[in-house]
Amino acid sequence: MSVKRPSRQAGLRHVALFSNKFEESLVFYTDLLGMEIEWQPDSDNVYLSSGNDNLALHRAQEPSAMSGQRLDHIGFILDDMDDVDKWYEFFIENGVKAQSKPRTHRDGARSFYCLDPDGVTVQMIYHPPISKN
Repeated sequence: MSVKRPSRQAGLRHVALFSNKFEESLVFYTDLLGMEIEWQPDSDNVYLSSGNDNLALHRAQEPSAMSGQRLDHIGFILDDMDDVDKWYEFFIENGVKAQSKPRTHRDGARSFYCLDPDGVTVQMIYHPPISKN
């Protein structure tokens, strides 16, 4: 490799998703996850933030717009291990489909997976190296 790698990147802080269920997804990310609308240039696009990151939702114009996507999941970092179970209970009470129950991993992380309204897998995770506690 002849070109030296630049300074360390600051982390994955932006994700953009096509959404077939745009309004339902907006409710999921704002009302349930507590993200705030940072900018909505039009009725088909919205940029959300939790203060640390940016999530762009783009209304899919046709189902084929999602056919090439290879996204496995997106993850939201939690600062306290106990919050994983609290989020799980909150989502279950609000009708969010869980893919797994909370569990502690070998590396000390604790997480569970659920689905947003478009079927995107969302992980709620406490991960000691990057969580605050």
